Amino acid sequence: MTDARLILLLKTSITIGISLILTGIYLHNFNETVEAMGVKGIIISAMCVAFGMVLSLPTKMYLTFLLVTRESEKQK
Repeated sequence: MTDARLILLLKTSITIGISLILTGIYLHNFNETVEAMGVKGIIISAMCVAFGMVLSLPTKMYLTFLLVTRESEKQK
């Protein structure tokens, strides 16, 4: 897998993760249907946020590492 394809995959993962986090926040705060579900609704919104964090945070760290490595190689 080339670096450009890997970076595109990582950016896509970040985008999906942030979208899931925002969806979980929306469901928890602004959706009466999820509120009416009670505990199950809270679990649904919490799972959206949790999966979003799993997708976005490690990917950001790895992407930052790749970009720093690429920058140091360019300076040499």
